[in-house]
Amino acid sequence: MFRVISSVLPERAVQGITAAYFKANSWYNLGSGKFHSTQELVTYSKMKVNILPALSDNYMYLLIDDTTKEAAIVDPVEPKTVIKAVEDAGGNSDLVAQFPSKLKVLGGDDRINALTQKVSHGDTLSVGSLKIDCLFTPCHTQGHICYHVTNTEDPSDTLFLGGCGKFFEGNATEMHRALIEILGTLPDNTHVYCGHEYAINNLLFGLHVEPNNAVLQEKLKWVKQRRKDEKPSVPSTIGEEKQINPFMRVNEPTVQQHTKTEGAVETMAALRAEKDKFKPPVVDL
Repeated sequence: MFRVISSVLPERAVQGITAAYFKANSWYNLGSGKFHSTQELVTYSKMKVNILPALSDNYMYLLIDDTTKEAAIVDPVEPKTVIKAVEDAGGNSDLVAQFPSKLKVLGGDDRINALTQKVSHGDTLSVGSLKIDCLFTPCHTQGHICYHVTNTEDPSDTLFLGGCGKFFEGNATEMHRALIEILGTLPDNTHVYCGHEYAINNLLFGLHVEPNNAVLQEKLKWVKQRRKDEKPSVPSTIGEEKQINPFMRVNEPTVQQHTKTEGAVETMAALRAEKDKFKPPVVDL
């Protein structure tokens, strides 16, 4: 229904409706001023990643280069939360208006609010001394970009812990390319910082597909404890996703047997269709 409505409305109207929906959903599920997880700081040898929960299940990520103290924020859907985390950082339009000569807003889609630089597959960016590769992974949206800091992480709405994004603007062929041919070729120790907290539901679906997957069973136990403690489940790793994520296991016989398909793309399509209708059991944390 939303896809039909959005196709006939001006882009600014669609953005306003979308923002209002997610804010209302957050208030309904969590209440005013509450978050789904606690903030957490992850430290690497050359950088820090501040995990900032937002709305009902979103994550924003503040990347800080230790050498120069330059920073970047990924998906700043709640500027006030970001500003609280670092004094002069925040959401696109609000902060560009305040600091027009200092801030850059990058992305792979002309529809991005206050975009100052469009990027595409293979482009290289820098945040201080950090080098970042742009990976074009359309499907969830047609302008989706994953940002790969070459020795740390990959923030995305394409790959989630144990799952993948819905095919809002794409198809199984595009998601297969994104997950298997692009993200799946990154080093196994690449950390994955996804855009939403969907881990428990994704892992429950994974066990529905592969009930005898022992690695997946252990990961679910770990995630349940993290969520009980109100801690984020991110990051995972590419290597881990290859063991627990059915959408990255579309070539595995156990997954194809479940979907009753043969080709990897056909299996991807079948999994997504089943996941869209999947009703996970109630989990007691």
